[in-house]
Amino acid sequence: MRQTRRAYLAAAAGALTLGTAGCLGGGDGSDATATDTGNSTGTESDVIATIGCDVSERDAVSSLPTPSLGSDDAAVVVDVWEDFACPHCATFSLDVFPKLQSEYISEGVVRYRHHDFPLPVDEWWSWKGASAARAVQDETDDETFFEFAHTLFENQSELSGGSPEESLTTLKNLATDADLDGCSVAAAASRERYRPVVEAERTNATDERELRGTPTVLVNESKVKPTWDALQTAVEDAL
Repeated sequence: MRQTRRAYLAAAAGALTLGTAGCLGGGDGSDATATDTGNSTGTESDVIATIGCDVSERDAVSSLPTPSLGSDDAAVVVDVWEDFACPHCATFSLDVFPKLQSEYISEGVVRYRHHDFPLPVDEWWSWKGASAARAVQDETDDETFFEFAHTLFENQSELSGGSPEESLTTLKNLATDADLDGCSVAAAASRERYRPVVEAERTNATDERELRGTPTVLVNESKVKPTWDALQTAVEDAL
């Protein structure tokens, strides 16, 4: 069942009390897989039609490269696990990541890699937001993926907690404004075309790495707090 906006705001408020710990979740994923995926369901297909889109069903995508920025031979690799509905991930993406990009990624010092980790904070948007971003990656490139991910975090409050029709309309408009195929991105989100990719990322996070929250930040495989001071110190120490 889709979370109500009140339930989402309550969850977000609770997450904010966690400080740098971020949004908590994890486990075996049974809570996540019990949610409505929207894959090829009449309801979700009808939603796509009601927002003015005519997009045919497409096969699910089971494999995509890890979205990455920066030099392949950078001395430092920063890996970050995020949930598109997590308020702390939005803070990291909007406040911390741009500094890292300006000072280290663009200079060829850091290789930055994004990993999907729906907890889920919002049982609907945590998964569908990831599919939306991966659709942009698949249809364009990694640089555009990160630009659009930034847009999704900027508009997190408008995409999480509302009705599917409202959220998908917002998503379509955001994608169109970014010179992307808004209907294609909205359909990929609604039908969770990239769920196999996202599920594989989540399984790796919970089962292989035993991660339990977002954002989780690793610098050359060592966990650091998701703050600029902690990240900058870790990068400098790794050089």
